[in-house]
Amino acid sequence: MTPTILAPKLKVCAVSYLNTVPLVWGMLHGSQKGLFDLTFRVPAACADLVAAGQADIGIIPSYELSRHKLGIVSGLGIACRGPVRSILLVSKTPPEAIRTLAADSSSRTSVELARVILSRRYGAEPRIHRHAPDLGNMLGHADAALIIGDPALRLTPESLPFRVYDLGQEWMELTGLPMVFAVWAGPHQCLTPAVAEAFRESCRWGLEHIEDIVKTEAAPRGFPSELVRRYLTEHVVYELGLREYEGLETYLRYAGGEGRNAGDRGKADPKAGLTPQIRL
Repeated sequence: MTPTILAPKLKVCAVSYLNTVPLVWGMLHGSQKGLFDLTFRVPAACADLVAAGQADIGIIPSYELSRHKLGIVSGLGIACRGPVRSILLVSKTPPEAIRTLAADSSSRTSVELARVILSRRYGAEPRIHRHAPDLGNMLGHADAALIIGDPALRLTPESLPFRVYDLGQEWMELTGLPMVFAVWAGPHQCLTPAVAEAFRESCRWGLEHIEDIVKTEAAPRGFPSELVRRYLTEHVVYELGLREYEGLETYLRYAGGEGRNAGDRGKADPKAGLTPQIRL
């Protein structure tokens, strides 16, 4: 049973990509419907709205946790434990030869993830510039392109005449840890136990109704049903445990520049303590 949420309604900003749908399915169709004032934006815009006080809680890209002092809804997020399928680095050259990278800046987390992987795994330090998610135009201006979210799902990696790297898999091979792309976060005073439980119930409802999501979301987004089903059940992880939070902390340390010039590429230390900000 979902606890009662007192008025006024909290403003919740969710991400417009397919990967967020299970998290908000209960808010859209379950017993949590009507509890929150729900809007949809790209990931970076969600973070900006929460930071500006124009939204109370949002799906916040992991990188933003190093820039804003926010609480999180524990146990929930958008993560992967291997290939994620929707964060793709497409390159005309071997990764170590990438000098310029055109990046869809809808999520600063993915841009920083690409930088970390290219630096730590391949010794590349490309110049990164923003670009709309159009693969042809991006590769016309740079050695490689970073495509994320639904635009990445519209690509067929095996049919592209370029090198394609799934950054979920690349991160797992680099660190041995899951990658957490985003979490529900907001000011601590907004994250009451009742609110957190409503968010968890919404996700549980979504995970129990994946076939309804497939039927509802595949055609409007222009995706085959099997792609949606496989993506939501095999690639994306929504329920986070200790390993996911170890991966999140490792990402935040690496994104903060730890060892950037020390040449210490390789496995992360899985015993590193969680920061208070993201402690379970």
